[in-house]
Amino acid sequence: MRVLLFTGKGGVGKTTTAAATAALAASRGRKVLVVSTDPAHSLADAFGVPLGGAPTHLQDGLYGMQVDTQAAFERTWRDVQRYLLGVLERAGVDTLQAEELTVLPGAEEVLALLEVRRQVASGTWDLVVVDCAPTGETLRLLALPEALRWYVEKVFPAQRRALKALRPVLSRVSGPAVPEDSVFDAVTTLHRELTEVRAVLTDPSASVRVVLTPEAVVVAEARRTLTSLALYGYRVDGVVANRVFPAGSDDPWVQGWVAAQAEQLAVVRADARGLPVLVQTYRSAEPVGVEALTALGAELYGDADPAADADPADELLQVERSPEGFVLSLSLPLARADQLSLSRTGDELVVTVAGHRRVLALPSALCRCVVVGATLTGGRLVVRFEPDPAQWPVSMGGS
Repeated sequence: MRVLLFTGKGGVGKTTTAAATAALAASRGRKVLVVSTDPAHSLADAFGVPLGGAPTHLQDGLYGMQVDTQAAFERTWRDVQRYLLGVLERAGVDTLQAEELTVLPGAEEVLALLEVRRQVASGTWDLVVVDCAPTGETLRLLALPEALRWYVEKVFPAQRRALKALRPVLSRVSGPAVPEDSVFDAVTTLHRELTEVRAVLTDPSASVRVVLTPEAVVVAEARRTLTSLALYGYRVDGVVANRVFPAGSDDPWVQGWVAAQAEQLAVVRADARGLPVLVQTYRSAEPVGVEALTALGAELYGDADPAADADPADELLQVERSPEGFVLSLSLPLARADQLSLSRTGDELVVTVAGHRRVLALPSALCRCVVVGATLTGGRLVVRFEPDPAQWPVSMGGS
């Protein structure tokens, strides 16, 4: 089973590239599902056929779907919404406004990812291609499982115990302001399912391809995306440069674009640091339908396997012994030291890069150590730990 996610700035051709990859892989003998987590749902437009909440047959071996988020919402979030509606209505909020306020932010993308996990777990497919939302939404979504983990593990247990003990008294005073167990259960279930999503998407069989156009603003965002994806533990296996003007034109306007794009492509290749950079030339017509998308995929990948396994050589997170203690290293390609901050909170290491934060639960051995230094070198954050004498009563060699 192989999982490929495609993301990029809005309007760069992400959906078309994902659809073309899926169509080509199916034409070469794989059983493929391509699914959209983008609320815009332009995947159906790319294939030129209606797509719904169940896999739709597109050609031999190729299926597409757009998740029925309303049905999934009913299953996953309805108990929490009922509780929130009661609280808001008790506070005098209009019913219609209360409905709008209790919609889970990013619900469509979240629930679509839950469907991706379900499809992967089914074992039906050789390849699942995911057309993700634009970069910003995708990064927030991929960070959600670990963020929710902290809340569920650190805050929920104490809060739930306190409310359970006080509910008989508080219910007479506060009414629906006191959540029932079903509310806690719904959030806990969502956390468990998102944790399973993360396990699927960070498995070595899954990887991300970043789609861009060779323009300065788009390339700048793609650089930040490469760093942020690595921070959150998601493996990138390639970059697709879309809508590239072919050289050889006599038109001065086209020549100007060719020169400008060549400059940006040089930046992309330098930033990719060995990752494949696939180039798709600007086409005279938009590819719509399975046949056109398969042809586009063939132009993009040539004889190469569009679903080839990612290179496992670069481990995103490593912990190793050192003569002094331990070294934790985290892949952060293209990160800058002036945008990086690091802090230790109990048994967790908090890493923040350009506004994106990840809370890393430390292995048990490192929990009994102190941080003695950190450097950013070779595209990796390297953090050095030494045993805390108060917690290591004997030498490491004899423990």
